[in-house]
Amino acid sequence: MQSNKRTRFLPALGIAALAFFLVGITLFLPSTSAQKIKELPPPPAVPIYKPKPTPTPAPIEYEVVRVTSNLIVVPVSVTDTNGQPVLGLKQSDFRIEEDGKTQQIAQLGDPEQVPLDIALLVDVSGSVVARFDFEQQAAASFIKHVLKPEDRATVFAIDDKPRFVQKLANADTAAQSVMTIKPANSYTAFFDSVLASVRYLDEASGAGRRRIAVVISDGDETARIPDVSKVKPGSSMRLTGEEAQAAMLEQGTVDTQREVQRAEVTFYSINPSGQTLHLNVRTARAEAGMERIAAATGGTSFVPARDEELVGIFNRIAAEIRSQYLLQYYSDNQTGAVAFRHITVTSPTRPQLRVRAREGYYPKGK
Repeated sequence: MQSNKRTRFLPALGIAALAFFLVGITLFLPSTSAQKIKELPPPPAVPIYKPKPTPTPAPIEYEVVRVTSNLIVVPVSVTDTNGQPVLGLKQSDFRIEEDGKTQQIAQLGDPEQVPLDIALLVDVSGSVVARFDFEQQAAASFIKHVLKPEDRATVFAIDDKPRFVQKLANADTAAQSVMTIKPANSYTAFFDSVLASVRYLDEASGAGRRRIAVVISDGDETARIPDVSKVKPGSSMRLTGEEAQAAMLEQGTVDTQREVQRAEVTFYSINPSGQTLHLNVRTARAEAGMERIAAATGGTSFVPARDEELVGIFNRIAAEIRSQYLLQYYSDNQTGAVAFRHITVTSPTRPQLRVRAREGYYPKGK
């Protein structure tokens, strides 16, 4: 009986033991897993990389090259023994010196590519009134003949003070303005009129244009009063009237020449007095003064013997202007001085020719 009970109890006991075992495992496993997780070492810290700063490149040092443009343009007239323009010369036919030092010619410019600005000055004083109409017609024809569409002319009357007639304009407008001028039979403000015209050109004429003054006058300054209060050099005696007149004329010529050169104007004069100018010392001195200004600037002076020659003289001036050689060079003078610099132009390969150019220039202010 007991044996049967034991037999029936054993399976139940096995089932109970198995159930107890399973419960124990269930309770044990979470604890063990939790313990194992706690025992794991902490993960290593993620390294934080700081970007290496990009080094600032050293500044690039550029070599500073300062170029001073000292380009000098010199209009040069070349004529033969008969006074006719000579064409076809090359750059190698010329030599140019500045203050005695040979300069290298950069190029030979084409005068047809450089526009003209011309100041025409007409004397209206009593000394030229007898021939005024003929001079007026010749001057107007000259303007129409010499000026091209890109050229301009301004007109001044030499009166008892400078009379501004026409600003820079084309050929037709300027020629018409010349014909409106009336003779005044007054004093002659020769120097002040020339100064007014070249100063106007200096202000109104732009860079890259040739500047020319053509004066129809005897050059006899009568508007300025000679200063007889001055004392003779090296003496206690005052100047006589004639000496004071000569001193005034000399000073006026020097001052005018300087301003014409400063404005880089080529000066031409036509004296309608003819050979009668030699009958008077004062008028002879006046003509000599105009010749000095013309020679210093590369121009020339004309004294027609007869009125009929006036047209031919105007034609010669026009032909000369159109046939000029434009010598261009870069001055190597680095002194920075503003004093007058002397220029000499020659043609060693053609010594028989007459070469005319301005005597020098005043450096432009920096």
